Amino acid sequence: MLELAGIIILGIFAQWLAWRLKLPAILPLILIGLLVGPVSTLYTEDGTKLIEPIWNGSKGLFPGEGLYYFVSLAISIILFEGGLTLKRSEVSNVGPAITKLITLGTVVTFFCAGVAAHFIFGLSWQMSFLFSALIIVTGPTVITPILRNIPLKKDVSAILKWEGILIDPIGALVAVLVFEFISVGEGQAYTKTALIEFGKILLFGFTFGFTFAHGLAFAIKKNLIPHYLLNVVSLSVVLLVFVESDLFAHESGLLAVVVMGLVMGNMDLPNIKELLYFKESLSVLLISILFILLAANINLEDMQLMYTWQTALLFGIIVFIIRPIGVFLSTYGSDLKRNEKLFISWVGPRGIVAAGIASLFGSKLLARGEPGAEYITPLVFTIVLGTVLLNATTARPFARMVGVFLKKSEGILIIGASKASRLIAQYLQRNDRHVVVIDNNPTNIEKAKSLGLEAFTANIFSDTLTDNLELTDVGYLIAMTPNADINKYAIDKFRDQFGENGSFRIVDPDEVGDEESRERHELFSQKDDFVTLMEAVRKNPAIHEIEVRDSSQLNAFLRRIDGQEFSCPLFIKDPEGELHIIPSYMRTNGVIEEGFKLVYMGEELDAKQGSGQVVTLYGKPGASL
Repeated sequence: MLELAGIIILGIFAQWLAWRLKLPAILPLILIGLLVGPVSTLYTEDGTKLIEPIWNGSKGLFPGEGLYYFVSLAISIILFEGGLTLKRSEVSNVGPAITKLITLGTVVTFFCAGVAAHFIFGLSWQMSFLFSALIIVTGPTVITPILRNIPLKKDVSAILKWEGILIDPIGALVAVLVFEFISVGEGQAYTKTALIEFGKILLFGFTFGFTFAHGLAFAIKKNLIPHYLLNVVSLSVVLLVFVESDLFAHESGLLAVVVMGLVMGNMDLPNIKELLYFKESLSVLLISILFILLAANINLEDMQLMYTWQTALLFGIIVFIIRPIGVFLSTYGSDLKRNEKLFISWVGPRGIVAAGIASLFGSKLLARGEPGAEYITPLVFTIVLGTVLLNATTARPFARMVGVFLKKSEGILIIGASKASRLIAQYLQRNDRHVVVIDNNPTNIEKAKSLGLEAFTANIFSDTLTDNLELTDVGYLIAMTPNADINKYAIDKFRDQFGENGSFRIVDPDEVGDEESRERHELFSQKDDFVTLMEAVRKNPAIHEIEVRDSSQLNAFLRRIDGQEFSCPLFIKDPEGELHIIPSYMRTNGVIEEGFKLVYMGEELDAKQGSGQVVTLYGKPGASL
């Protein structure tokens, strides 16, 4: 009982420690597992492990093959959750560079790493290619913590993010297929019988996955499952698919759950997000338990296999030769600069899927007596730990060294995707600013996307917002929701993360006209709250620029805009094209001189009443948004 409770406690502690130190969770999980497993034999009185996963006659958690069964079921749930995240639309929209990385790059890694493992360690071709299939993946759970606090150009962070997300299920599928190809013939994988068995695995794996995905989706759409049972029923169906497929064709279960996840993830299911959130939470718990168990199950003899010149040579070839070759071939002809390709080549940490499946497959093959199987788990763990440690410690200085580190974060995050927010975001984007709009209303987000804006549905009360790698270059935060409390909360919570250059919000209706309530986060003006902005954009969805000569003329224009019912001042634009928040700029005694412009929204000023020409830059009076 103490060991079981200890695994859960240590696992969740490792997850918290990873969050606190902004490290991939797999790093503390595996290190803790090694400390309570093989390393503990060096300091315990009787020379046994503090946690012994397999019963050895006197101590242990799982009798016989119980550990393998638990690992198999846990990996099936993790792979199903990974399959749910892969969307066809994402693959088609990520661009040619990412598409090539997950296709051509995968092929390069698979064949080159397999050849290297074969000649360096003398492994059979089957074992060599199983190893290379397992190290294909670079999961988001290891990429995100490493890059979260490195300001990068949007294209670079997006490529690394989507490569990690998309290659997870692809790499898992390749690894499963290679393992099953090895397993069917028990060392005679090229016989006619083995090929027939391999075909059966493909047939039953795809058939069970596809059929049960549609069956569960039908039950969800027809409300045949009560809402409170949806998540647990889905979990039980995943386990059923895994077990049943395995009964019809041995080792086809993992393939079936990956296919099931891929199919369901691309369906229009009403509760798919709830299902995904549940699976994510369950995956965190399973991963926490799984990797402490797997690391603890390694013996000192296995660890000694890692400390050889062959292991160091293989690691160096994979990290410093194979990864760059794959990246440079995949990005040939793209708009990426050489330094950006170098950085992408450097950041390729292997993750949870690689380590988890390696332990499962390695243990199964070792139990069958397959030659070279004893190398699979230690080698993959070495690649995982090595790449995570290397990238976690060097990614930031390497980004500075090659010149992809943004010295100043100029991106803008707008919270709230109302009509006014969308119009302002379009103006900012037209002025060459990276703008991201978020809202918890999917309808508003779809409207923003239809206008060509980068937008996604998000809840600011969730911690997942800070994990979004596409926000790494954001340095300005603008809160424009209709709820004053949410705007204030957003400023308080995210100003350090996304507002290093400034965090601003529209005024609370209770603050309108109250000079004493002014604060440094004030946006646009003291009188323009959400209602005023929406009325202005409803009457005249247009943004104008008018030239100003000096501060007195600017103040005159501001008074005229203040006197108009459906107009709002937005920004001051300097001769270099930089945009400034009006209250903030004026408080710092910003100079206004020839070449400056006032940017405002709503009714067009009468240029005849003052010098300067009015230019309608975005939208037009009377147009609908």
